[in-house]
Amino acid sequence: MVRHKMSREERAKQFMPFAALKGYPEALRKKEKIVVEKQELSEEYKEALDFELRQVQKNDIITVVYFCKDEYLKMTGMVSKIDETARILKIVNTKIPFDDLYKIDRGEN
Repeated sequence: MVRHKMSREERAKQFMPFAALKGYPEALRKKEKIVVEKQELSEEYKEALDFELRQVQKNDIITVVYFCKDEYLKMTGMVSKIDETARILKIVNTKIPFDDLYKIDRGEN
């Protein structure tokens, strides 16, 4: 049996990394997040936030920034429930504890 000599390019291809899951490294990079600590709010800021929260009514479309699992998230949606006893604001199906709220924007200017 006669063996053909491989070119350098063909030989190099044998040692190239194999990506069994195409796009997986990119998907992981997109999912990476920077872990942050929850900010301690001043009393004045808490009062202003509480005032904004009292203006919100069921079925309002609002945008909130809130703390969840080591990161701040921004969400826009319709308020489906405000539970003052449990201290929970529910936007569509997402329950947000009042204490995790950082910013409320009712979209009125």
